[in-house]
Amino acid sequence: MNIELNRGSRIPLARQIKQAIADRILSGYFKKGARLPSVRKLAQSLRVSPVTVIHALDLLETKGLVKRIHGKGTFVYEDENESETEQTEEPTPFPVSDYLHRSQHWYFHQRESEINFSLCAVHPELLPASDLAQSIRQLAMKDPEVLVQYGEIQGDLELRRTMAKNLAREHLALSPQEVLVTNGAQQGIDLVARSFIGPGDLVVTEEPTYTAAIDAFRSRGANLLTVPMDEEGIRIDKLTALLDTYKPKLIYTIPSFQNPTGNVMSAKRRRELFDLARHTNCLILEDDPWSEIFFDKAPPPPIKSLDQSGHVIYLKGISKMLSPGCRVGFLTASGTVLHRLVAAKTHADLGNPLLNQKVILPLLQPENLSSLLKQLRTVLKKRRDTALRLLRHYAPPQIQWTIPQGGLNLWISLPERIRANSLLQEAEKRRISFLPGSSCYPGDPEWNHLRISFSYVDEGQLKEGIQKLCSILSAYLASAESRKGETPLF
Repeated sequence: MNIELNRGSRIPLARQIKQAIADRILSGYFKKGARLPSVRKLAQSLRVSPVTVIHALDLLETKGLVKRIHGKGTFVYEDENESETEQTEEPTPFPVSDYLHRSQHWYFHQRESEINFSLCAVHPELLPASDLAQSIRQLAMKDPEVLVQYGEIQGDLELRRTMAKNLAREHLALSPQEVLVTNGAQQGIDLVARSFIGPGDLVVTEEPTYTAAIDAFRSRGANLLTVPMDEEGIRIDKLTALLDTYKPKLIYTIPSFQNPTGNVMSAKRRRELFDLARHTNCLILEDDPWSEIFFDKAPPPPIKSLDQSGHVIYLKGISKMLSPGCRVGFLTASGTVLHRLVAAKTHADLGNPLLNQKVILPLLQPENLSSLLKQLRTVLKKRRDTALRLLRHYAPPQIQWTIPQGGLNLWISLPERIRANSLLQEAEKRRISFLPGSSCYPGDPEWNHLRISFSYVDEGQLKEGIQKLCSILSAYLASAESRKGETPLF
């Protein structure tokens, strides 16, 4: 385990150590019940004083992530239904030190379940599999050389031209030369992080935000600063105050049907956010996974539509809406920013498979894409409405949830004392999964939220799953009521 400390940062060393250990605990690096390295060992390896380490452990204990036993050491928290009688030794170090800071997206998506509310994707039956199969057959017959050719590193030119036409309908006037094809949207986030973020650099995100983006920025050793949201999106007043003290290199935002909350940033906030970034010479990474999946009205135009100075990198994912198997996404940028991203793409994989790009090309023709998206919006709106109706009927009265106007998710809030991470264990016994909201917080997490995706289950699973989940919630809340006054457990 390598913990990189930025000794010139305004963030105190104890808080940096606390965050690094918390990331590893919540990513499963340290198993529940495991004994952490001693204060002396940590102080020596990090080249800090024992007092600094003790302060970091105090912060971890305050958040309930560790338990300190006099004369024995510091141990990772355990859930209430797990044995506390046998404390395990600290993890045996791997022969080669790693630099993996955080991997909560993988940690919470590796488990099998019959009713999967954790995977933020569209059920395969709703995607154009037959159209993709037809595209493959036509390619094999008419252009078999696609199977034995490399593509351009920046992406197939015909595909980039087509995507530029589609983006023009979203008020984005871009040339094909400003478009970079990526291996899905996640690679786009990773390329931006690789290109512009290094150890100790500051990145601002909304709170909460996309788990895998936090993982990517943490993998570069970044320190993440968070800004809360309200009904119009990111709080500009809070962000302005933050920028008075700190000088971040990047602001990461999901303005349309934000993941995980479903919030939509108003047009006014988008303008204010862009103006702040331009005046402070800070990049914006605008992540747009599904702005086309709206249920009543389309969200405001992208922040990128305001950009004449090159401060906004726009990320467009299409895998969820068309073909997860093809793994195609797009980054748009200009000037030296784009050149750096193409260089990073070169280092990563030398370009996407040409076959995948050619297969998806017919579906991205504007007339075909418009028809596919219209069908998808209709079905997903029905799924959302079904999920909301079931929650209103079966959920305990203490539970609250968002009513998303688009996207794939519902954000559910439990009473403050209830911990979704513990609830997940109960749900998994019934073969149900969801994403605990704690994984969506870059800093100190809020534990009483969870995200369920209504889009990856079929109608039958949606009805069965929400009824079962509400039953589990009711039983869990009743049990928690009987334990009032005890220390909250995770």
